[in-house]
Amino acid sequence: MARRFTILCLAFLCAFSLTAGAASASETDVQTAKPDGSKHRELPSFKKPKHLDAADIYDAPGDIKLLLGTLQGIVNREQPRIYLIESQEEGKLTWLKDINVPYTLHQDYWEVFSAYRSEVKGMIVYDPEVPDTINVATTLAGLKNAVVASPELAVKLSKAPYKLKIIDDLRGKFNSRMDAYTWQYENLWKKTTHQMLVGLDPDTAIRIPSGMPESFVTIAEEKQQIRDASNRDTYSLDLSSLLGETSVYLRFDDAFTQDGWGPAVHEITVKADGEQIAKFVVGTPEEESFLYDRQNSKVSEGQGGHRFADNGNYFVYEFSPPAGTQNLTAEVDMWNQYKVSAGNIRPLSAEQREPYAYLRDYAVANKAMVFWLDSNVPEQKALFEKIMSDVKPGTPYLGWFSNDVEGEFSSVEIASRYGVYVLAADWFSNLTVFSGTEPKFTPVKKSARPALENKIYVTYTFTEGDNFQYNQHRMRVMWDDPARGKVPINWTSSPLLYEGAPAILNYYVNTATPNDLLIAGPSGAGYFYPGAWPDSSFRQFLQQTEKYMKKTGMTIPYVLNRVDSENVPLTPFKASAYEKDYKAPGLFISYEDNYGVEIVGDSLPISTIRGISTVQDGLQVLNDAKANWDGKSPLFVSLGLLAWSTTPSDALAITEELGSEFKVVRADDYFSLIRESYHLPASK
Repeated sequence: MARRFTILCLAFLCAFSLTAGAASASETDVQTAKPDGSKHRELPSFKKPKHLDAADIYDAPGDIKLLLGTLQGIVNREQPRIYLIESQEEGKLTWLKDINVPYTLHQDYWEVFSAYRSEVKGMIVYDPEVPDTINVATTLAGLKNAVVASPELAVKLSKAPYKLKIIDDLRGKFNSRMDAYTWQYENLWKKTTHQMLVGLDPDTAIRIPSGMPESFVTIAEEKQQIRDASNRDTYSLDLSSLLGETSVYLRFDDAFTQDGWGPAVHEITVKADGEQIAKFVVGTPEEESFLYDRQNSKVSEGQGGHRFADNGNYFVYEFSPPAGTQNLTAEVDMWNQYKVSAGNIRPLSAEQREPYAYLRDYAVANKAMVFWLDSNVPEQKALFEKIMSDVKPGTPYLGWFSNDVEGEFSSVEIASRYGVYVLAADWFSNLTVFSGTEPKFTPVKKSARPALENKIYVTYTFTEGDNFQYNQHRMRVMWDDPARGKVPINWTSSPLLYEGAPAILNYYVNTATPNDLLIAGPSGAGYFYPGAWPDSSFRQFLQQTEKYMKKTGMTIPYVLNRVDSENVPLTPFKASAYEKDYKAPGLFISYEDNYGVEIVGDSLPISTIRGISTVQDGLQVLNDAKANWDGKSPLFVSLGLLAWSTTPSDALAITEELGSEFKVVRADDYFSLIRESYHLPASK
């Protein structure tokens, strides 16, 4: 793995070329400096950034990202001064420019490290053979004002000009994940903050090695440069020869890398000895549990609803047939310039693992304990629950969970049982910087509500708003769609941006049109399942976080409520709490294959969201609604647009196909019209 090095004289000069903030900060006692963790806040506050040294680490090796991310946490704890560029989805400099803080951009990240090296006490060396030591090292870094280093980097940093000492060396200390986290819990937990929990995957950035793995064989390939979908078909692929390993991998490449037109895949069905073991449409939640590696693939933002990979990129799916399977087949709806290969993937070596820096600045700055436990493995689940039981109800868990979708459902349910809510933030950059910005926005004036008529009222809601990194990355991309503002759209978002990233909230509120409405993502101020949350602390938590709903204008919540991974209705008690304590005029709930409105307690309208992932899906749902509508009274249909596969352009495309019997409205008008139609009192 390549490393970038700077010569001694450059390192010496750059230490004096940065801002005065680097020199003055060394005079402060960063050992005792800490963010303001007031009990009146959900998230700690940081000082307002005055100048930022931005280091471009987008293409840096993983251990460099860890090094800079943990340095950022130590430095920004006292005053936000380092900004790391580690994502380009919304544009590398997009948010850096929008936070309106003077900055210096450094293409050589060693310049930034050299300037702030004096503010750290040493380094914690992790064990590449036990990746979870990256998390233990991150925890120790926060407690000991240190940076995290790989063994290779430790050699470099121990020498001039850095001369960092090794404070802790974790190599050979642990044999397994449980070994590492059990030791951490027993020895470090009491020393860390209990204001938050942090869950980060030390292996998130694992990638299939570049090029075609040796075991892969090409099983289907388009020989012509077809760009008009004329070869679209359902292709039958025999994977039986690959049986015998734990999993079989299906890889889609661009057959002609020179012209920018790659494969397009819409749906896959896999059968083992005639029994279906997988079936999904691209861009839906069902796809996530099989998608092994996106590489640089994309989901169509138009009407195709397909995943494609052009210019030499690829994507891979993983399928695990039952032991003893004799025949394995895949039916793939695909077209254009496809090249399909299949094979088995050998476990990656320690050198092929790529750690990352996202959120680690925040964990280090707040002296939080970082862990990664699979709630579907009994031994790990027990420790996961032990940690949850040690914090007070209303504590946030930042990061994400092991085991993808299954891990999400079970882990959120467990966290909810202990009164812990989730802020999905494992891909959030520079949270220490954004936490130092201030709320400053003026909501746009909305248009008058339309009069109630005998129409089919439709409201569009983009999903994923519980997700902090979605607010930072994907939502910004969709927000910049030229079609935004042409039709009413509800944008689920996190009310806790008010504390965690005010600059991001400011941008969305200040650039919204009268057709844009921010509403709270699942299931209010954070992601939790109300049914699992203890009744004894539920109302208190809603009362505690209602102020964020009010301050941000996100007074309409979108709720997910699951038990054993299944969507379930709210109990009367929990529904009443939303009405009384969140003062919600109505609720959206679930993501189903049906829609409908229920009035709970004779006063609260709850609208089930009908999920869609393509324009065709939406038109099909609405045409069916029209066919079954008697036209004698208003009908209300809530469509949930999957944020990973749809855009405002898709919402516009659906709307332009609708007849005069339809009316598209924002969520606030939607629930107001429902209340009038059902003769309910207006919301307070």
